[in-house]
Amino acid sequence: MEKNIPEDFERENLEKLIGIDREGPADFTSPEGLYHELVETIRRYHPSDDISMIEKAFRIADEAHKDQRRKSGEPYIIHPLCVAIILADLEMDKETIAAGILHDVVEDTIMSLDELKAEFGGEVALLVDGVTKLTQISWSMDKMEIQAENLRKMFLAMAKDIRVIIIKLSDRLHNMRTLQYMKPEKQKEKARETMEIYAPIANRLGISKIKIELDDLSLKYLEPDVYFDLAEKISLKKDAREIFVKSIVDEVHDHLKTAGIDGRVDGRVKHFFSIYKKMVNQNKTLDQIYDLFAVRIIVDSVKDCYGALGVIHEMYKPIPGRFKDYIAMPKPNMYQSLHTTLIGSNGQPFEIQIRTYEMHRTAEYGIAAHWKYKESGSGQVAEGKEEEKLSWLRQILEWQKDMSDNKEFLNVVKGDLDMFSDSVYCFTPSGDVKNLPSGSTPIDFAYSIHSAVGNKMVGARVNGQLVTINYVIQNGDQVEIITSQNSRGPSRDWLNIVKSTQAKTKIGQWFKTELKEDNILRGREMVERYCKTKGITFSDINKPEYQEKVMKRYAFRDWESVLASIGHGGLKEGQVINKMVDERNKKLKKEVTDTSILNDIEDMSSKLPVKKRSSSGIVVKGIHDLAVRFSRCCSPVPGDEIVGFVTRGRGISIHRTDCVNILALPEDERNRMIDAEWQEPEGNNTKERYSTEINIFAKNRIGMFVDISKVFSERQIDITSMNSRTNKQGNATITMTFDIHGVEELGKLIDKLRQIEGVIDIERTAG
Repeated sequence: MEKNIPEDFERENLEKLIGIDREGPADFTSPEGLYHELVETIRRYHPSDDISMIEKAFRIADEAHKDQRRKSGEPYIIHPLCVAIILADLEMDKETIAAGILHDVVEDTIMSLDELKAEFGGEVALLVDGVTKLTQISWSMDKMEIQAENLRKMFLAMAKDIRVIIIKLSDRLHNMRTLQYMKPEKQKEKARETMEIYAPIANRLGISKIKIELDDLSLKYLEPDVYFDLAEKISLKKDAREIFVKSIVDEVHDHLKTAGIDGRVDGRVKHFFSIYKKMVNQNKTLDQIYDLFAVRIIVDSVKDCYGALGVIHEMYKPIPGRFKDYIAMPKPNMYQSLHTTLIGSNGQPFEIQIRTYEMHRTAEYGIAAHWKYKESGSGQVAEGKEEEKLSWLRQILEWQKDMSDNKEFLNVVKGDLDMFSDSVYCFTPSGDVKNLPSGSTPIDFAYSIHSAVGNKMVGARVNGQLVTINYVIQNGDQVEIITSQNSRGPSRDWLNIVKSTQAKTKIGQWFKTELKEDNILRGREMVERYCKTKGITFSDINKPEYQEKVMKRYAFRDWESVLASIGHGGLKEGQVINKMVDERNKKLKKEVTDTSILNDIEDMSSKLPVKKRSSSGIVVKGIHDLAVRFSRCCSPVPGDEIVGFVTRGRGISIHRTDCVNILALPEDERNRMIDAEWQEPEGNNTKERYSTEINIFAKNRIGMFVDISKVFSERQIDITSMNSRTNKQGNATITMTFDIHGVEELGKLIDKLRQIEGVIDIERTAG
């Protein structure tokens, strides 16, 4: 439930009150006015007066989107223009800004990519194609698979030209700024995707100008209570804080001037997500977070940075252990600054950051700084430091090649980009710095060097002393990995020890690679054995077109991966074979031949209209409302793939196609299966509810049932039964039966239940 803010404390004005300035044009500005603002912004930093490409892009996009409106009611062209202004604020080149204006024409209008290429050339077309979502996606793929496929495409496009992601980030930023016009469930969906994927990418690229705003806007929609509570509490002390910060700024400026150091000094409140992250990671309240604001000193040279640090430490007492030198040891995104936390004259702690003007520009613009004044070119990544910022992208591209499972790929990417993870800095014996997630072990360190080092690891030394493999690395540790060619490879127990996504993925890939051939052979044997048991001729269904249907249905990229999944238990052979049989039957238009039952149905089909609506919500091939009932074994709901089964004397029972009872049907009974589908509801009539059942696997704890029940009550879903059992290891299996409208609502419910602390997995019962 959203926090109730008093009327005189309007949310629209709250951000202005606390000093958060959301850059960008106001809503409903005229397109011509926005275009004029865009041109003025470009001319402030770009030496060329030639804006013909920008002018042409605007006119073509304006014409292409002329009949389209946004959810807010404003002309659609407002959105691409605002995206272009964000890109101009980042001082991007003209090709990128033109692509920003045109980024939706291929996806949302009749204009094709070839037409775009003919008008603007291959470079702009490549950028637009990179941010265009996939359109030819199988209807059977769920939202998570579609998201993964679109991310795969985007990462591949980023590898060709990094400007693709800069356009995508600008697009997402403007969408987040105007998220108030979307439905609440869509707001949370977009905000969660932004927090899990796009804000972390902006952070990896060092573009804090975008990253900070994405963070705060995501928090605003995901945790409105937290967001506005922070805003209210921080604003209450605004006057006192401003007086204190101004006094610090004035004192520091005077002392630097006396020391002969020229520089700019200013103060700011830390952004909300940064404060919230500290509260979560350190388990503290707002009152316990003392460095809510920071004073920033910007000077001309690195020498002046350290000179300013000496002046500051002479003025104020530094807090031990709170000094970080990111100039000598830059962050992975190449951020550089000196950070020190001090005690003011009134006992109030505060943080000071010291950097050069060039470091400040890199912190604000990140990799986007590479394209300043760029007239044209390939958009290839710069050498040296800029290249280092993209090491994580190379890692993601490696995972992309190795992982055929879309959901596994998406979970790995989200884990690697986790915004809530803190870092530790440690050293190799040769003095190279390694940045690892907080809580990492020597195993994580080994895999950060190379897969081969991790796979051959047999021990480790930290600061010259032998340690166990589960030792937690501390800041400043020097770590040495001991390897042996006789090592048998990683242990599965390591997966429970390591902290980094990189190490988990590489260990998992080792087991998959080492055992893949065995799993493929086992999977092939299981498939052939199943066919023999059921009387199915495997050669009849083992055709590329039927394999393709299975691969799309379960999101695999090749047939061997399907067999390997069957071999290690990820898929049931019955699911795969019956899908292939169904596809073959569809192709051959095989008629059901159980004449003792189906002759009556054929007679009825000549008398009754096939499309006549059914009170059961089911349309069965050739019949209307003939004693259709839903099976209790698998509890199908609208959106599930279903099949009818003709039962002698009892009409037709409806099952999910993956129901265990359907998969296990003997061959002589399969001819009693009949096509069935969900009928479209009339108008918006979605009042019908259907019973379904899920199993929740969780770590047992006090309050688990309360948390689960709360999710159901918030969604006004009736629980008809609930049963729980707990094993000796403290793992609970909770079986719940409830009524629901359809599979889409069920998916959203399960997503919310997965977020509950202690929930390990959730599955639907399938017979």
